[in-house]
Amino acid sequence: MKQMIKIIRKVDIEKQYEHILRLELDYELASLFEAMKEDNVADMEKSKKRLKEIQEELDSLHAYA
Repeated sequence: MKQMIKIIRKVDIEKQYEHILRLELDYELASLFEAMKEDNVADMEKSKKRLKEIQEELDSLHAYA
């Protein structure tokens, strides 16, 4: 029984983490859009780097699903 509770909690934590990553993804996309409008290359590269990191984190979460 304790193992089931532990597994359920782990799944809940992973779902919460995925939700946070998706919110961060939206924020970074908005940041990238603003940087593109302002033609700010440094901020564009920063946003692209973070978007790639988020994508990798989401992919790793889905690898266990």
